[in-house]
Amino acid sequence: MRIALVSTPFVSVPPPAYGGTELVVHSLSRSLERAGHAVTVFATGDSRASDLRATFPTAVWPPDPYAELLHARFAADEISRGAFDVVHAHVPALLAFADVLPAPVVYTLHHSVEPVLSRFYERVRSVRHVAISARQAELASPAPHHVVHHGLDPELYPVVGPGGDAAFFLGRLSWCKGPELAVEAARRAGMPLVMAGKPHRGDPCPEDWEADVLQPALRAAHVRWVREADLAQKRRLFARSRALLVPLRWEEPFGLVLVEAMLAGCPVITFPLGAAPEIVEDGVTGFLVRGVPEMAAALRRASALDRREIQARARARFSADRMARDYVAVYRAAIAGRRREIDAEAEEGGWTTLAQ
Repeated sequence: MRIALVSTPFVSVPPPAYGGTELVVHSLSRSLERAGHAVTVFATGDSRASDLRATFPTAVWPPDPYAELLHARFAADEISRGAFDVVHAHVPALLAFADVLPAPVVYTLHHSVEPVLSRFYERVRSVRHVAISARQAELASPAPHHVVHHGLDPELYPVVGPGGDAAFFLGRLSWCKGPELAVEAARRAGMPLVMAGKPHRGDPCPEDWEADVLQPALRAAHVRWVREADLAQKRRLFARSRALLVPLRWEEPFGLVLVEAMLAGCPVITFPLGAAPEIVEDGVTGFLVRGVPEMAAALRRASALDRREIQARARARFSADRMARDYVAVYRAAIAGRRREIDAEAEEGGWTTLAQ
């Protein structure tokens, strides 16, 4: 197949540090190519891909909806002139052009429920929607056609580290991620905590939460704050950490960092919200806990988990090749659906015999 992957214009592919959607697009494009498919990636000019198309030379930050629209229009124009079998969109703006594209469109929902987008999706009925977790599909409107869990290249984390006596938090420092809860859990467990991430001021939070809660937590004696961790740093931190702490306050649609940790053999301790129960196998690859006291208790016993088994199970369940196989099945379903539509239109427009 010849496949168009439309990423975002906000972070390069692959991302230099933080960037979930863009990391998935990169992993998917490489796996599809390994399977023999021809892949064109629509992203920013500072991205890496075998066949890259871009209208913006570098990533546009902070995110701008009009930049996304221009990016989507550029991709739609290029796709209209090409001979693609399927278009796989990772930005909602491309859906506005779906009805005029010559190939069927598959769209992955990377976000939680947003009423404005739900109303938009209802108006674009020709697109095949893919949820990234069963929980996201349960909450989404309109209901997605498929569920495909994210996957990553296992070689991102080839080595299983020995662990250690420190906890690890990785992600944006937003209220919904509960970073101060990780600080408190590590304190209760009597362990230091490495916190990697930056404040994300666009996310909703209680008034004065950042100044009165987050900043004091980052200054705690047992906390070492790393503002941004690239792949090399993440490898070292996963290898040396007792566990990754993920104290969610929201129905996170997936949680790619959970998969990253497990691919490195690092246990994950998280609250059972969003997709977490679909990703973490309680007592095997980590622990599903309710509240800070349980998180602290799980952190103390996480060293008993088999880190090599954690990596092996993650490689089996969340590899990029598995994700690519699942998406190829979705692509084939979308192509078959488009052919049925064309055949139905041909029958309706065929010869008609009038009674004499």
